[in-house]
Amino acid sequence: MKLDFREIATASMILFAVIDIIGSIPIIIDLRKKVGHIQSEKATVVAGILMIAFLFVGKEILNLIGIDVNSFAVAGSLILFFLALEMILGITLYKDEAPETAAVVPLAFPLIAGAGTMTSILSLRAEYETVNIIAAIIINIIFVYIVLKSSGKIENFLGKQGINVVRKIFGVILLAIAVKLFATNIKSLFI
Repeated sequence: MKLDFREIATASMILFAVIDIIGSIPIIIDLRKKVGHIQSEKATVVAGILMIAFLFVGKEILNLIGIDVNSFAVAGSLILFFLALEMILGITLYKDEAPETAAVVPLAFPLIAGAGTMTSILSLRAEYETVNIIAAIIINIIFVYIVLKSSGKIENFLGKQGINVVRKIFGVILLAIAVKLFATNIKSLFI
């Protein structure tokens, strides 16, 4: 186990694109308007714990039900592909009910540490060192906290169009990552 800054940077970008906290600013602002205060600290700590726990326990859960990491990575690449399509095309393929409170549940899970994030973490585990993935998770959690704390200022600065542009750019990056993840892991399923 050694720190590799290239792996940390790549894993951070993947998680940043999947978590899509910038693209979630409209949702965060809506939550703030509906329920008042958002518990930024609690949401980010719980999301970080969930992601790191899934990094370690996720593979064992898969082994328990008889699925290898490469199969999960291929499945994860398909989820990332559809998430990227949502971001690029501005469509909704998966609709979740609107939360009633802005506590840990709607923010930490599923907004920050949702299915796409968990899939990405296990997919990253198939390719990168665990210590580098943990570093990427911590970097993203810090960024998520900053965004949650300053979501109103970010909305004013970027505007609605700016947020849409950033979301589409990360959608294209996520699409390329999904294709690479699929191509890397699909080979091992046929060997």
